[in-house]
Amino acid sequence: MKRVTGIGGIFFKSSDPKRLSAWYRDHLGLDVSDWGGAIFQWGGPESSPGMTIWSPFAHDTNKMAPSAASFMINFRVADLDALLAALRTENCNVLDTTESSDFGKFGWVIDPDGNKIELWEPPADQ
Repeated sequence: MKRVTGIGGIFFKSSDPKRLSAWYRDHLGLDVSDWGGAIFQWGGPESSPGMTIWSPFAHDTNKMAPSAASFMINFRVADLDALLAALRTENCNVLDTTESSDFGKFGWVIDPDGNKIELWEPPADQ
């Protein structure tokens, strides 16, 4: 079974996400969207099309909970349900909650250091 197929996003806390996004736009050239993050499109003749998202969140966000870490990495996966089932049989700390939306399917696992890792199965056309 294929597990992780790429990095879907990098999310982190900031005391001032708008200021930080502007800094990354002005000094590093990120194409920051109105919603505050940037999308890096990728793919080519030898790889599937896709994207990686960079996004700061307010310092008081619950997006990373139950982790106390200030960041969360989102990994693209081929089959979320199968991977979550495999992780459970491997005695990993898989969160019971999953989400489905127009953006795809999401699930979470906590790594041995207590970091929340987001697993994302994108829609078929991404």
